[in-house]
Amino acid sequence: MTNPTTPSTAPSTSATASASPLSSLVQKHWRVIAIAPIGIALLALPVSYLIPPTFTARTSFLPPQTPGGTNAAVASLGALANLAGGGGMKTPADQYVALMQSATVQERLIERFKLLEAYDVKLKIDARRELQQNVRASLSKRDGIIAVEVDDRSPERAAALANGHVEELAKFIATLAITEAQQRRVFFDNLLKTTQAKLSAAQEALQASGYNASALRAEPKAAAEIYAKLKAEITSAEARLTAAQQSLSSSAPEVMRQAALVATLRKELNINESSHSSTSQTDYITKYREFKYQETLFELFARQYETARVDEAREGGLLQVIDVAQPPEKKSAPKRSRVMIAAYFIGLAAAILWLLLRGRRPAPLSNQQNGQTEDAPQVEQN
Repeated sequence: MTNPTTPSTAPSTSATASASPLSSLVQKHWRVIAIAPIGIALLALPVSYLIPPTFTARTSFLPPQTPGGTNAAVASLGALANLAGGGGMKTPADQYVALMQSATVQERLIERFKLLEAYDVKLKIDARRELQQNVRASLSKRDGIIAVEVDDRSPERAAALANGHVEELAKFIATLAITEAQQRRVFFDNLLKTTQAKLSAAQEALQASGYNASALRAEPKAAAEIYAKLKAEITSAEARLTAAQQSLSSSAPEVMRQAALVATLRKELNINESSHSSTSQTDYITKYREFKYQETLFELFARQYETARVDEAREGGLLQVIDVAQPPEKKSAPKRSRVMIAAYFIGLAAAILWLLLRGRRPAPLSNQQNGQTEDAPQVEQN
């Protein structure tokens, strides 16, 4: 007689046989999966002592505050600033962070602290790349404080580099015109230098022109002083108008007032020139007028330049250091606990990978022959 249960049990046994190798491997090698990660983590502990320690020094400072600048304009918009894209606007503090990470500041730090020898590199571009990896500058949006963190193998050099970033930034921004007062100071400084050169040239021309009787009869002093003063006032008013147009719109009251003043002074100058056009002007009178004009103009620009310097000092153009970096007493890396945890998971992944590869490896030939001899008696019974 045939056994009716034999055909129904054959598929189930084959499915069980196909699913059992992975579970059987886990049951057989569970000690490897459990012990191997722990062993690798324990081996990573003494290795972590061979890694050179890294120290982190930190300094923080407050950048110069610009009254009534971009921050006030964005703050006055409120929620509309975010709708208009104001949330992504760069503040003056962001500019200072960018300037501190500029190539000019980094080049000065490399030369000052001899980072080519410290980083054991030959090219400055490699030293700059290493310095960028070791320096982190962040801006606190809440209080506007800029923090600088520097990583280095030497705690003393880490603190010196952190403080050096602030010092070199202060030297760098002293040569730039960032605030409105600094821009006016640079603008009038350039005008002052140009006027001084023209004044010297007018003085030399006046000395070489000579003096004759016709110049005495013309009495040029009063007319020349009036003409020079009027022309200098026009030039000064035009300079103030140009400076106002750089920071204000053309419809601003200050710009409109300066434009009206320039137009009025030019009208008076045209009247003055037309009244003297019929008279014979000597070479001396012309050069005397030019000299007085340049002299008056130099005095006006000098006053404007001093006013801009006072406004620049009042705005507070200095960086205010809050925390000076000190040599750290404890290392910041490597963290041995993190090294051991990372080594444990690496060992666990390696053990699982080894188990999967072992399960996919074909069985030995002797095991296959044993399976065939076991199936032979069953066929004979059927």
